[in-house]
Amino acid sequence: MSIEQTLSDRAGNVCEFCGATEALRPLDVGPDTDGTAEMAVLACDTCADQISGAADIDPKHWLCLNEAAWSQVPPVQVVSYRMLSRMRGESWARDLLDMLYLDDETLAWAKAGLGGSAGEGDDGVVHKDTHGAVLAAGDTVTLIKDLKVKGANFTAKRGTAVRNISLVADNASQIEGRVNDQRIVILTEFVKKA
Repeated sequence: MSIEQTLSDRAGNVCEFCGATEALRPLDVGPDTDGTAEMAVLACDTCADQISGAADIDPKHWLCLNEAAWSQVPPVQVVSYRMLSRMRGESWARDLLDMLYLDDETLAWAKAGLGGSAGEGDDGVVHKDTHGAVLAAGDTVTLIKDLKVKGANFTAKRGTAVRNISLVADNASQIEGRVNDQRIVILTEFVKKA
């Protein structure tokens, strides 16, 4: 039996996160996968793209984790933990993450795929806001001053919330986020964690 068939049988032919029935595909849950269903999930294109980082995280879509996070299937638990960790800026995700219980082995697997602790990129770079709070991918930050955006025709106003930030892996003083529907680089000294 193929991995796709095994996953479909386990999941009841629906996405193991949001319950979608269309465009389902197997997704390996790393970092060390063995190509089996025990280290994979069945996800729809929307979930899979956001899990893999091919698309920006839409926190509203992931409200489905209120149910999926309680799955008894270890790879589903691992992905749920990782997605909640990436969305720590959302209060509901932070609360659910605090309630979630994973056994030691599953928790170690989940943390292994996060690339280090919160705010730490693959190379150990730690991003901090203007007050020294550690930033993580998926956090929401607020601009503390007006910023003229180079190459664009606008100024990002003080008080603007920038949701679902990305960390610049090799530079602790830079993050990326969307302002006025444009992806821009922002210096961490000009933001505070929401």
